Amino acid sequence: MTELHFWPIFQCLILLTLANGVPVIGKKVFGEWLAWPIDGGWGLWDGQPFLGRSKTLRGVVLAIMAAAIGGPLVGLDIKIGALIGLNAMIGDILSSFLKRRLRLAPSAEAPGFDQVPESLLPLLVVKNLVGLSGWDILIGVGAFWIGELVVSRLLYMLRIRDRPY
Repeated sequence: MTELHFWPIFQCLILLTLANGVPVIGKKVFGEWLAWPIDGGWGLWDGQPFLGRSKTLRGVVLAIMAAAIGGPLVGLDIKIGALIGLNAMIGDILSSFLKRRLRLAPSAEAPGFDQVPESLLPLLVVKNLVGLSGWDILIGVGAFWIGELVVSRLLYMLRIRDRPY
């Protein structure tokens, strides 16, 4: 039987939460200031935006910085934190790209589609660096998925998020 590594799962979940939550708070604090869309407003052959206005350079920078700063606070290296933040954003961007191709509205709720890429990719990337097993990754993705749904609704009730998802 595979041994579960709860502390590394917890460390990674904290950093994933920072990487995905700080850009949302940044939007509330900074409004449109430095909210430059990553895709530059470009569209593709399908008439849809490449990513959409909600994926900004400010959000990516805040996510990487938050996870990098959070790394040492949970006992991980700053580089591991930055790696988790970067890959969480790559997963989030991939999800947005695919949602646009499926003609889902920007910021449309897509359970699993939103949470899995932005948690699975970073956990796979740091798997050997923090000692995660395949089961640890599965538990981490599931916990992030459930936690993100709960936290999103809480942030909506606190008027930090625009939508409850």
